[in-house]
Amino acid sequence: MAIADKIHGFIDQASWIRRMFEDGLRMKQEFGADRVYDFSLGNPNIEPPDIFRRVLRDVVDEEIPGRHAYMANAGYPETRAAVAAHVGAEQGVPLTAEHVVMTCGAGAALNVVLKTLLNPGEKVLVPVPYFAEYRFYIDNAGGVLCPVETVADHALDPDAIGRALDLNPEVKAVLINSPNNPTGKVYPSESLVALIRLLNDKSREWGREVYLVSDEPYREIVYDGVKPPPILSAYPDSIVVNSYSKSLSLPGERIGYIAVSPELRPLKELLDGMILCNRILGFVNAPALMQRVIARVQGAQVDVEAYRRKRDLLCDGLAAAGYSVSRPEGAFYLFPKTPVADDVAFVRLLQTKRILVVPGVGFGRPGHMRIAYCVADRTITDALEGFGEALREAQGG
Repeated sequence: MAIADKIHGFIDQASWIRRMFEDGLRMKQEFGADRVYDFSLGNPNIEPPDIFRRVLRDVVDEEIPGRHAYMANAGYPETRAAVAAHVGAEQGVPLTAEHVVMTCGAGAALNVVLKTLLNPGEKVLVPVPYFAEYRFYIDNAGGVLCPVETVADHALDPDAIGRALDLNPEVKAVLINSPNNPTGKVYPSESLVALIRLLNDKSREWGREVYLVSDEPYREIVYDGVKPPPILSAYPDSIVVNSYSKSLSLPGERIGYIAVSPELRPLKELLDGMILCNRILGFVNAPALMQRVIARVQGAQVDVEAYRRKRDLLCDGLAAAGYSVSRPEGAFYLFPKTPVADDVAFVRLLQTKRILVVPGVGFGRPGHMRIAYCVADRTITDALEGFGEALREAQGG
């Protein structure tokens, strides 16, 4: 076999998100883009805010010696300082540039963190459902993903987490994602307090740190007054990764960061490890141009109200068609149950209506489907008839 056995196996398990996206490209060629309703990929359709375009033009026009040259692997000091000031205020901790590493998006940030933390065979506890790529990221670092169940509304289940920790002394870290992809759930502060209590207890019992890693690319995409609780001020051995892919609609620019608690142990050793891993994993450094832009647009974000409108349009339309849906608190995904237990079969049925969604099995939760509503309003309204037809056919109507 030409490729590694592991990669051959991973291809078979590969992300359902990309698989459905590629099906969509094929269908759009066959039927025309305006007759295919693609809800498969979390690819923001809202343009970046005006300030981003203005600053980008300014940065491009500036005459800066060596502006395309290598820089320190952690990023430009002025960019790290700007990010630290904003994130520190948001998280309620005094951060400096030394607590921030700039990365090629949140995906790179997670790979860097996991590579730094994990010895071969160590486990990362991840609440279900979870972003499909987590399994591959953890494996990249030689670790093992340890799934743990959540409660009915996808909130954290402290009892399940406690049992998982008791049964898996190899757990090195817990990885959470709030607002969550695929559910849009924002973990409430009470459940995070319970989680942190468990991690403190286990750290004392095991005589070592158990790290809390929070993946937060949707932190700014929240609705109805909901606000994700801060992590860095709540737990000393915590690490936050984030990107500007969603908050500024810049997924193709691959710009993000790692921010660590100033009380992280051992602070210097872990930061040195992350800076090294940023280089040796092949990222080297975050894009120079985007670093200069990001330093000047801290606090800017896309029009979240537009996503709220799309959420309500889709939720109301699906409910009227007979689906059972709950309104997500953040991100831009719905994760309803499928009307039949076989989520893959129902997703294939939706494809006959030229509707593309992702089966829940790809997120560790069969019997559900993820619908990304970061699409044009017309895509939502034009797809509702097909959603209704598929539901009736699945129910034998």
